[in-house]
Amino acid sequence: MKIIVNGKEKEIEKEVNIPELLQIVEVKMPDMVTVEINGEIIYRDDFEKTIIRENDEIEFLYFMGGGACEF
Repeated sequence: MKIIVNGKEKEIEKEVNIPELLQIVEVKMPDMVTVEINGEIIYRDDFEKTIIRENDEIEFLYFMGGGACEF
């Protein structure tokens, strides 16, 4: 089945949930990633029950904090 992950086409064998997809695509720091499917942010509590389907567009987003340091 074809899906789009971060703008690149990817083939996976079957429908999977978000934690399974994170393993398949070997996402680094899966506990820190935000997942968007077809333009909608998915709440972490819904990862297990959210199924990835044919032609879904998935974005993995990492929000990084920053700030100024004074020495």
